[in-house]
Amino acid sequence: MVVTVETDAGLTGVGEGGSKDTLEQCAGTLIGKNPFHSEAIWQETYIAWFYPPGREKAHALGALDLALWDIKGKALGVPVHELLGGTARDYCECYATAGVNAPPGVTLSLKERARAAMEAGYRAFRMGAADPPIGTVYDTRAIVRQIAQNCKDVREGVGPDGNWCIDLHQRFDLNDALRVCKAVEEYDPFFVEDPVRDEHALQDIPKLRQMTTVPLTHGEEWGLKWDFNKLVEGHDVDFVRSTLPNVGGITEMTKVAAICETHAVGIIPHFTGPIATAALVNCLSTFSGPVLMEYNYGGRPIEYLPECLDFKNGKAFTNERPGLGVTVDLNRLTLIGEVTEPGRRNVYRRPDGSLTHW
Repeated sequence: MVVTVETDAGLTGVGEGGSKDTLEQCAGTLIGKNPFHSEAIWQETYIAWFYPPGREKAHALGALDLALWDIKGKALGVPVHELLGGTARDYCECYATAGVNAPPGVTLSLKERARAAMEAGYRAFRMGAADPPIGTVYDTRAIVRQIAQNCKDVREGVGPDGNWCIDLHQRFDLNDALRVCKAVEEYDPFFVEDPVRDEHALQDIPKLRQMTTVPLTHGEEWGLKWDFNKLVEGHDVDFVRSTLPNVGGITEMTKVAAICETHAVGIIPHFTGPIATAALVNCLSTFSGPVLMEYNYGGRPIEYLPECLDFKNGKAFTNERPGLGVTVDLNRLTLIGEVTEPGRRNVYRRPDGSLTHW
């Protein structure tokens, strides 16, 4: 969902996220307000309801917050990263979440895809947990052996100095998650992501942390900072997966970054829409701790965004364009509807037919 916020000064801010119903609940708070007062607007939108915002509403709040920061940058003629104190890095390193595009008619093996990601300049190659076709049986105990073999192949693909990571997609209980982590330790992963269900993370990840040496990351489903601060404060994760607009926008992301910096935890945001990705580059380029961006656009153009991401050789760069540095062609926004397919149900089942996580 592309969001625009118009001002009486003739400036329009651009954001991304939310849904029609959640945006309608949040947008009224902005009417008549000064966009430079983004903190006060954020607090009022968050507090002024009977129930605290859930993750869906935080997503909408984040979309509007991105637009406010875009307005502030455009009003002052500076990029958002300058408003946040200036860049602390030359670029944001990225990892290839789906490999790189193979030539037409060519199918690459897992090892070849990993090697291609390194050759394209990415910092790391990301693989799934031996993913069978959606809708089929996923036997976690049996699949651990396949995961170990896949990780061996990927390590050979990236080479001794390359990096790789694996997303377990929350499909494992604590026991099987430990089996996976122990099985892949010898292949030296950059991180193991989402080893257990989000509902169990606060109790299980600290236990897992004591039983394995692999770096851990979690939190692509997290909303606000209160979802994860316990794991960060206990240094039970090496990286958080908090992203935009999910956390409530740049206003909240700066606080997430401060918590992580305090406890020497890095940020590896979950991939998101292109406008929100541009916002992440602005925001995380000012963070002093470790950053690795998940990237899956492959440098391909986005027709309704003639100016958006500055990506080259596996790296995302900031730019000096005002605001988020994004230009939206509103006349091409119907393109989203033309290329978006109906959402699928990501379902796996255990051998007995019961559901496990996707």
